[in-house]
Amino acid sequence: MINETHDPQRRSWVESANVPEQDFPLQNLPVGLFSRDGSLAPRPGIAIGDQVLDLAECAEMRLIPDERLSSLLRACVESRALNPLMAAGKSVAQALRNAAFRLLDGQHSQAIATPDWRGRVLVRASDVQMHLPCRIGDYTDFLTSAYHTERHGRFKGLEVPLPPVFKSLPVAYHGRASSIRVSGHHVQRPHGQWRGADGQVCFGAAQALDFELELAAFVGQGNELGKPVPLDDAPSHIFGYCLLNDWSSKQVQWWEQMLGPFLGKSFGTTISPWIVTEEALAPFRKAAPAGDPAPLAYLASARHTAQGRLNLALQACLHTPSMRRAGQPPERIVDTHLDHLYWTFPQMLTHHASNGCNLQAGDLLGSGTVSGPSPASMACLTEKTEAGRVPFMLANGESRLWLADDDEIILTARAAQKGFVSIGFGECRARLLPARQWPAKGRSTGQDG
Repeated sequence: MINETHDPQRRSWVESANVPEQDFPLQNLPVGLFSRDGSLAPRPGIAIGDQVLDLAECAEMRLIPDERLSSLLRACVESRALNPLMAAGKSVAQALRNAAFRLLDGQHSQAIATPDWRGRVLVRASDVQMHLPCRIGDYTDFLTSAYHTERHGRFKGLEVPLPPVFKSLPVAYHGRASSIRVSGHHVQRPHGQWRGADGQVCFGAAQALDFELELAAFVGQGNELGKPVPLDDAPSHIFGYCLLNDWSSKQVQWWEQMLGPFLGKSFGTTISPWIVTEEALAPFRKAAPAGDPAPLAYLASARHTAQGRLNLALQACLHTPSMRRAGQPPERIVDTHLDHLYWTFPQMLTHHASNGCNLQAGDLLGSGTVSGPSPASMACLTEKTEAGRVPFMLANGESRLWLADDDEIILTARAAQKGFVSIGFGECRARLLPARQWPAKGRSTGQDG
């Protein structure tokens, strides 16, 4: 629902939030988990401009009048995760957005009588450490770009590059939740097994390392085991969205994949720290694709057709060691859009729960690589290099078949709609570190050999 929190004329008393093209204006108010003043105890916060609103401090100062909401925020502090808030459902998420808006809006905040409250509830974003926003119990990664799927089918030499099942249901696999890390944590080049060009099976530091630009949804209120989620109810089960980099070891993945991705994917996944809520994205909804052929009845509805998709542009930048040494900025290598996905997030969630699978607060659903038809919209190096066959040239003269050690990938995204203030997601950033030395014989400590 669009309401006063989306009003493009409203401004915050936090001046940095009013800068044009700011990721976190008053109309965004994404939620995350941070620690401040060197404390190791994470607490809930909201990004506003270049500042963070300390929600736990707001609750302690009784600046949030809703006692249930304050109680849930205290529960988040105790559990060091946003799961209690996320599980409480859509009405609580809306109440939090309304309360934060009134505190940060230049008009409403004038009526707050508590002295010196502004200086106590804000902390500079540059002074905080961000954490995973919640306990991620399960992680499911979908495959929803027909362009990405068809290209990979051709690279593998499949007679039918786009399998018939792709247009019948949102295909997915269950990923590894324990290796998900928040933006800023580096990823180690993994070891793995693959078959070389000579047909011999090898084991060692993986060579064909890639990124994949994705959007991901966090489940809010879950569903009971055995109880499906109708398509029109699916948005109320989504708490919000983040960016996701699905790091991939392609040689390992292609060799091992019989039941689905395993060690080629499970070594690391990076997400952006701020959850852009379902409520914040209300102005950026648009018509969903009709499907070709039309989907089965449980994956279709008039409401979903009218507003099932998000108007969201996504980018990926590469910062190589040579660029950093030369003082050069990262180079944008991907410019794509969520329009390129065949399936929407409501359809993904509904299909996931269609067999009675019980989704829970904090579960993460990845979109799959958001690739489009043009070279610029190819959202991984595998596509840009035709699976490592053609070098991808950078503006500074460097080239890549795959990611090199100390390459850094930075993902960003922006939602835009005429008549509304555009909002961003912040950065999803991580660097690929060299592989660890394999442990000496007889050692299994996990330490460098």
